[in-house]
Amino acid sequence: MRNANLGFESRQRGVVLITAMLLLLVLTIMGISMFRSFGMQEKIAGNVREKQRALNAAMSAQQYAEWWLTNGTLPATGTCTGNVSSAVGQICINAPADFTSVPWAAGITYSAFTSGGVNTPTGNSTAPTAGSYYATPVFYVTDLGVYGTGELYQIDAVGYGGTPNAVSVVESTYVITQSGAQSPNI
Repeated sequence: MRNANLGFESRQRGVVLITAMLLLLVLTIMGISMFRSFGMQEKIAGNVREKQRALNAAMSAQQYAEWWLTNGTLPATGTCTGNVSSAVGQICINAPADFTSVPWAAGITYSAFTSGGVNTPTGNSTAPTAGSYYATPVFYVTDLGVYGTGELYQIDAVGYGGTPNAVSVVESTYVITQSGAQSPNI
């Protein structure tokens, strides 16, 4: 009798070893997938942050352009061919072919934008410093002509995050009348 029980117990120990190894394998796979998931979530969060920074830079330039139109004397209207400083300013009668194609060949550089610093693109492969922007925001003011009792303008602005891949373009339409500026219902 004793020999029969001994064979059964040795077979039981082998099953426990195989079960433990399978359980360890399953836990290892779950652990690796969790770490990969966390890494992906970090990348997504970083991309969302950079996109938000680009959007904030573009909106800041757009709001500055709207303020610039409503305050002081308006600069001369002409054909825009290159980037100019926001201190000089210019209202353009020509619009670029496509505002979604960046970088723009013409526009007004929003030089008052200093939040976090700006890295000027130099063509080298060094990464920008933390908290900096890839390029200074640019806005473009197009004179669309007479609208009611005022003049209609289209304001387009582009802003960058920390890389050239994080870019946002925003647009607004603005009317300047004798009584002040307003956004038309177009």
